[in-house]
Amino acid sequence: MTLGAPSVMPGQPPAIGDLVAAAEPTFSFEFFPPRSEKGETTLWTALRELEPLQPSFVSVTYGAGGGNRVKTVETTDRIATETTMLPMAHLTAVNHSVAELRNLIGHFAAVGVRNILALRGDPPGDVRGEWVEHPDGLAHAHELVSLIKESGDFSVGVAAFPERHPRSPDWDSEIRHFVAKCRAGADFAITQMFYNWADWARLRDATVAAGCDVPIVPGVMPVINVRNLERIAELSGAHIPKTVGDRFHAVADDPVAVREIGVEIATELCERLLAEGAPGIHFITMNRSPATREIWQNLRSVAHV
Repeated sequence: MTLGAPSVMPGQPPAIGDLVAAAEPTFSFEFFPPRSEKGETTLWTALRELEPLQPSFVSVTYGAGGGNRVKTVETTDRIATETTMLPMAHLTAVNHSVAELRNLIGHFAAVGVRNILALRGDPPGDVRGEWVEHPDGLAHAHELVSLIKESGDFSVGVAAFPERHPRSPDWDSEIRHFVAKCRAGADFAITQMFYNWADWARLRDATVAAGCDVPIVPGVMPVINVRNLERIAELSGAHIPKTVGDRFHAVADDPVAVREIGVEIATELCERLLAEGAPGIHFITMNRSPATREIWQNLRSVAHV
């Protein structure tokens, strides 16, 4: 397939909320917006290499602190108009007035994007810094969910944190805030990266016990670079089990071995999650396709992809 060649998906875009609620598990891919011409080529190479796998949907992140938002919108638009894949736009409340958010929501609707992941977002510059609400904006993710739902026929997702959000004081608060987002109108959730399947199961069970049955799709990141793993874990607050960290550090200077171990660990995690009833797997690709394609192939016999 020619890089960048149009291949338009006909008909009304499906709602991701409906897809993840179906009997068969979904398989989806997450990308980040490019920061350079080389990054643009890398991203679109990965997109075109993964397109033949017919993912249930793909998403484009909004950038730390809402940064690089223009490229996020542009990339989401191109996926919607030039590929066969179903795009989900990430949207955060960081540094946006309600009027600006409404404008972005309207823009996505105009290009046929009807699936949005609603996030409060991290403070720009320092994800651990104080979160400051835009004077004409929103303070919480559940408010953004409500705004999107009021703006049209959108399927809205929210973030979930199997190990608890770094800003949550305790587990009960985490569940209470998550359920509030769901009751504001969220149709599904996608988790932060994690490495212990039991953390996802605990989140699911606690949510159901609170009277909320919104599907929670696990986010899984195949490790291809130890330094990137540590950086992402630092930013997200995700815990890397010692057994996992030791395996990667033992081969840190061998990129081939790192990728092989990353594929093995991610495959085992996905298999257990699917066996425990996960509604799908959302792969955090880091704009690379080989490891994700290999894991997808490994899972075919498990989930009948």
